[in-house]
Amino acid sequence: MNTFGLNIILAIAWVAFTGSVSLVGLITGFVIGYGALWLIQPLIGTSTYFRRVTAWIKLVIMFHYELIVSSLAVAFDILTPRHRARPAIIEVPLDVKTDTGILLVTNLISLTPGTLSLDVSEDRKTLLVHAMFADDHDAIRKSLKDGMERWVIDAVEGT
Repeated sequence: MNTFGLNIILAIAWVAFTGSVSLVGLITGFVIGYGALWLIQPLIGTSTYFRRVTAWIKLVIMFHYELIVSSLAVAFDILTPRHRARPAIIEVPLDVKTDTGILLVTNLISLTPGTLSLDVSEDRKTLLVHAMFADDHDAIRKSLKDGMERWVIDAVEGT
Protein backbone atom coordinates (compact mmCIF):
# COMPACT_ATOMS: atom_id res chain seq x y z
CA MET A 1 0.00 0.00 0.00
CA ASN A 2 1.26 3.49 -0.73
CA THR A 3 1.99 6.07 1.95
CA PHE A 4 -1.04 8.21 1.15
CA GLY A 5 -3.33 5.21 1.60
CA LEU A 6 -1.73 4.47 4.97
CA ASN A 7 -2.26 8.09 5.98
CA ILE A 8 -5.97 7.87 5.08
CA ILE A 9 -6.31 4.65 7.09
CA LEU A 10 -4.60 6.29 10.08
CA ALA A 11 -6.93 9.31 9.82
CA ILE A 12 -10.00 7.04 9.77
CA ALA A 13 -8.58 5.04 12.68
CA TRP A 14 -8.11 8.29 14.62
CA VAL A 15 -11.74 9.24 14.03
CA ALA A 16 -12.87 5.76 15.10
CA PHE A 17 -10.76 5.75 18.27
CA THR A 18 -11.70 9.27 19.37
CA GLY A 19 -15.38 8.86 18.50
CA SER A 20 -15.37 12.36 17.00
CA VAL A 21 -16.74 11.89 13.49
CA SER A 22 -16.21 15.32 12.03
CA LEU A 23 -14.11 17.08 9.42
CA VAL A 24 -11.91 18.56 12.15
CA GLY A 25 -11.39 15.09 13.65
CA LEU A 26 -10.50 13.67 10.24
CA ILE A 27 -8.04 16.48 9.53
CA THR A 28 -6.49 16.05 12.97
CA GLY A 29 -6.13 12.33 12.34
CA PHE A 30 -4.60 13.02 8.95
CA VAL A 31 -2.02 15.40 10.44
CA ILE A 32 -1.17 13.03 13.29
CA GLY A 33 -0.97 10.12 10.83
CA TYR A 34 1.32 12.17 8.59
CA GLY A 35 3.60 12.85 11.55
CA ALA A 36 3.61 9.19 12.57
CA LEU A 37 4.42 8.06 9.05
CA TRP A 38 7.17 10.65 8.80
CA LEU A 39 8.69 9.34 12.04
CA ILE A 40 8.66 5.71 10.90
CA GLN A 41 9.84 6.53 7.38
CA PRO A 42 13.12 4.58 7.82
CA LEU A 43 11.05 1.47 8.60
CA ILE A 44 8.58 1.70 5.71
CA GLY A 45 11.04 3.00 3.11
CA THR A 46 11.54 6.35 1.50
CA SER A 47 8.67 7.90 -0.38
CA THR A 48 8.07 11.07 -2.41
CA TYR A 49 4.82 11.47 -0.47
CA PHE A 50 6.31 13.74 2.21
CA ARG A 51 7.96 16.03 -0.34
CA ARG A 52 4.78 16.20 -2.42
CA VAL A 53 2.55 17.04 0.56
CA THR A 54 4.92 19.90 1.36
CA ALA A 55 4.82 20.99 -2.29
CA TRP A 56 0.97 20.97 -2.28
CA ILE A 57 0.88 23.04 0.90
CA LYS A 58 3.32 25.51 -0.65
CA LEU A 59 1.21 25.63 -3.84
CA VAL A 60 -1.97 26.43 -1.92
CA ILE A 61 -0.32 29.09 0.27
CA MET A 62 1.55 30.77 -2.58
CA PHE A 63 -1.52 30.76 -4.84
CA HIS A 64 -3.53 32.50 -2.14
CA TYR A 65 -0.72 35.03 -1.71
CA GLU A 66 -0.70 35.68 -5.49
CA LEU A 67 -4.50 35.91 -5.44
CA ILE A 68 -4.46 38.60 -2.74
CA VAL A 69 -1.62 40.62 -4.31
CA SER A 70 -3.12 40.57 -7.81
CA SER A 71 -6.60 41.34 -6.49
CA LEU A 72 -5.24 44.41 -4.73
CA ALA A 73 -3.37 45.51 -7.87
CA VAL A 74 -6.48 45.18 -10.05
CA ALA A 75 -8.69 46.90 -7.45
CA PHE A 76 -6.18 49.74 -7.11
CA ASP A 77 -6.10 50.19 -10.88
CA ILE A 78 -9.89 50.25 -11.09
CA LEU A 79 -10.43 52.61 -8.16
CA THR A 80 -7.78 55.19 -9.02
CA PRO A 81 -8.17 57.73 -11.82
CA ARG A 82 -4.81 56.84 -13.41
CA HIS A 83 -4.94 53.47 -15.16
CA ARG A 84 -1.72 51.46 -15.20
CA ALA A 85 -3.14 48.61 -17.29
CA ARG A 86 -1.11 47.79 -20.40
CA PRO A 87 -2.78 44.59 -21.63
CA ALA A 88 -0.95 42.19 -23.91
CA ILE A 89 -0.92 38.58 -25.00
CA ILE A 90 2.27 36.79 -23.98
CA GLU A 91 3.63 33.41 -25.06
CA VAL A 92 4.91 31.41 -22.10
CA PRO A 93 6.95 28.26 -22.81
CA LEU A 94 5.76 25.34 -20.67
CA ASP A 95 8.01 22.98 -18.74
CA VAL A 96 5.08 21.12 -17.17
CA LYS A 97 4.51 17.84 -19.03
CA THR A 98 1.41 16.09 -17.69
CA ASP A 99 -2.17 16.92 -18.66
CA THR A 100 -2.98 17.41 -14.97
CA GLY A 101 -0.10 19.84 -14.56
CA ILE A 102 -1.03 21.84 -17.66
CA LEU A 103 -4.67 21.97 -16.54
CA LEU A 104 -3.68 23.15 -13.05
CA VAL A 105 -1.27 25.82 -14.35
CA THR A 106 -3.80 27.22 -16.81
CA ASN A 107 -6.60 27.26 -14.24
CA LEU A 108 -4.48 28.90 -11.54
CA ILE A 109 -3.38 31.57 -14.00
CA SER A 110 -7.00 32.18 -15.04
CA LEU A 111 -8.16 32.35 -11.41
CA THR A 112 -5.60 35.06 -10.63
CA PRO A 113 -7.02 38.54 -11.33
CA GLY A 114 -5.19 40.34 -14.11
CA THR A 115 -4.21 37.20 -16.04
CA LEU A 116 -6.12 34.81 -18.25
CA SER A 117 -4.98 31.62 -19.98
CA LEU A 118 -6.10 31.75 -23.59
CA ASP A 119 -4.75 28.65 -25.31
CA VAL A 120 -2.20 25.85 -25.18
CA SER A 121 -0.35 25.05 -28.39
CA GLU A 122 -0.93 21.72 -30.16
CA ASP A 123 2.48 20.43 -29.05
CA ARG A 124 1.65 21.47 -25.44
CA LYS A 125 4.86 23.48 -25.14
CA THR A 126 3.49 27.04 -25.24
CA LEU A 127 0.75 28.79 -23.30
CA LEU A 128 -0.87 32.02 -24.47
CA VAL A 129 -1.63 34.32 -21.53
CA HIS A 130 -3.47 37.62 -21.53
CA ALA A 131 -1.90 39.88 -18.90
CA MET A 132 -3.52 43.08 -17.70
CA PHE A 133 -0.24 44.67 -16.55
CA ALA A 134 2.18 43.68 -19.31
CA ASP A 135 4.79 46.41 -19.18
CA ASP A 136 7.64 43.87 -19.17
CA HIS A 137 6.83 40.65 -21.03
CA ASP A 138 9.99 38.87 -19.87
CA ALA A 139 9.29 39.69 -16.22
CA ILE A 140 5.75 38.28 -16.49
CA ARG A 141 7.03 35.18 -18.28
CA LYS A 142 9.69 34.66 -15.58
CA SER A 143 7.18 35.29 -12.80
CA LEU A 144 4.77 32.66 -14.15
CA LYS A 145 7.51 30.10 -14.80
CA ASP A 146 9.32 30.58 -11.48
CA GLY A 147 6.05 30.89 -9.59
CA MET A 148 2.93 28.97 -10.48
CA GLU A 149 4.45 26.61 -13.01
CA ARG A 150 7.32 25.61 -10.69
CA TRP A 151 4.92 25.08 -7.76
CA VAL A 152 2.65 22.91 -9.92
CA ILE A 153 5.57 20.84 -11.23
CA ASP A 154 6.75 20.23 -7.67
CA ALA A 155 3.27 19.25 -6.49
CA VAL A 156 1.94 17.24 -9.44
CA GLU A 157 4.95 15.80 -11.19
CA GLY A 158 7.08 15.44 -8.07
CA THR A 159 10.42 16.54 -9.53
